[in-house]
Amino acid sequence: MNIEEFRECCLAKKHVTESFPFDQQTLVFKVANKMFALAGLEHHPSTVNLKCDPEKAIELRAQYVDIIEGYHMNKKHWNTITIEGSVPNKLIIELIDHSYNLVVKSLTKKLQKELGFI
Repeated sequence: MNIEEFRECCLAKKHVTESFPFDQQTLVFKVANKMFALAGLEHHPSTVNLKCDPEKAIELRAQYVDIIEGYHMNKKHWNTITIEGSVPNKLIIELIDHSYNLVVKSLTKKLQKELGFI
């Protein structure tokens, strides 16, 4: 998967915005103003950060050399993934969905309802 395909997957989700809040090299994707994905545009091969359930994060890191603890992120809740590496595209899409869903579930019930998630 390349960075543009990653971007398209993120933007296809409901209520997602993209911005450069930190610098011009780090593209951030948010749902309801909460980050669920970051993409480092200066890295080749491309790397991204995705939120992940802590137990699942440990399993993924053990299984794939291209999934490591979140770079510049909370190591317990974020993974850094080389998307142009050994991780299958199908799994990357599943991990985007997983990250997005974790953030949506963390929103207040009121906000989830307002945005049409429940």
